Amino acid sequence: MKTSFFHLMPYQHLPADFEHQYRSAWVDPPNSLFDPDLCQQHYDDYIEELQFADQMGFDGVCVNEHHNNAYGLMPSPNIIASVLSRTTSNSALIVLGNSLALYQPPLRVAEEMAMLDIMSKGRLVAGFPVGTSMDTTLSYGQTPITLRDKHSEAHDLIMKAWTEREPFIFNGKFNQLRYVNIWPRPLQQPHPPVWIPGSGSLETWDWVLDRDYVYCYLSYFGYLRGLRVVNGFWDRVAQRGIDDNPHRLGFLQLVCVSETDASAEREYADHVKYFYRKMLRIHPPFAETPGYRSIASVRESVRPQIGEEAQKAAQELEWKDFIEQGHVIAGSPATVREQLAEAIKMLRVGHLMCLLHIGTMPKDLTLKNTQLFADEVLPHIRDTWSDYDDRWWPERVARAQAPAPVGDN
Repeated sequence: MKTSFFHLMPYQHLPADFEHQYRSAWVDPPNSLFDPDLCQQHYDDYIEELQFADQMGFDGVCVNEHHNNAYGLMPSPNIIASVLSRTTSNSALIVLGNSLALYQPPLRVAEEMAMLDIMSKGRLVAGFPVGTSMDTTLSYGQTPITLRDKHSEAHDLIMKAWTEREPFIFNGKFNQLRYVNIWPRPLQQPHPPVWIPGSGSLETWDWVLDRDYVYCYLSYFGYLRGLRVVNGFWDRVAQRGIDDNPHRLGFLQLVCVSETDASAEREYADHVKYFYRKMLRIHPPFAETPGYRSIASVRESVRPQIGEEAQKAAQELEWKDFIEQGHVIAGSPATVREQLAEAIKMLRVGHLMCLLHIGTMPKDLTLKNTQLFADEVLPHIRDTWSDYDDRWWPERVARAQAPAPVGDN
């Protein structure tokens, strides 16, 4: 299986009383709270943390796109990925993603991702999210009911631009282009692997399966809470008679590793609380504008992963609750190995994304968490699903797969 280091690049200096004074860390927190000088240090630290993960043996490093929020300071993940393309050498560069409906024309995505693929020597994984309600409809003014149609059309244009060898006309509902003829085009042929992030919308499952892409469930409420959505995805795979290769699925899990279970709580608890109580503080109407989810998803009661549920977690949960409910896998290396192995098997996940920088974690603690995970956990899970071919991974990423330790499994 493949294990990647996922980074959100959060703003770490929200005021202590933020959740009592402001209704949301997304869309409308006033940017008077933002200090560019502090953020400059954040970017330095965060890029070094991603570079360190590459050095420590992670299969991939992940960046992502968000807007108008303190939760993630990457309105352009491609800028961060361009830095990593020249300062990392081993890991896949997983850009999750570009939110396709926000780009006009979407050829900008095709061109920039082709540049990244070439600059990284063919290490790009292209993520194409629809985008959250907060990012797309509220921050960028998109009409929610058109999002999926715009996303699909943008995807089709990008894929044709990547694979067609002669200039062509594209006459879509949202894009009319007389000359499509991108220079450069990707190094990977016919195109980089495509992953689709999601939060449980039913139609996304079929859309992904129709195109044989990876479905990535980005859950911040852990493997126990995420199991319902993941089981729904695998049930849909079975209903359609498609093979159940674990590498069809990606899953995000928060992880904290320390010398002991007790030291994990001492070191990480405050940072985890900041994440849930401040970063995931979202005004509930922002989380789901009317028309953002399909009628089918509404009828099936597939809830968004943020909003009201996040608010409840922010107000009520303590460290013990985060651990027992599986939101965070934390403790000594032995504890994390055991729980993570259980989660991987339970979810049948072949692309594990680990959030190892959480909330206000300083760089030294993030590097400790990363190194302990790489040294004491990663070798014990790397050989999982070794009987399955991973055709959703850049072929040019040639990291040697370390054998599982003696006695593992």
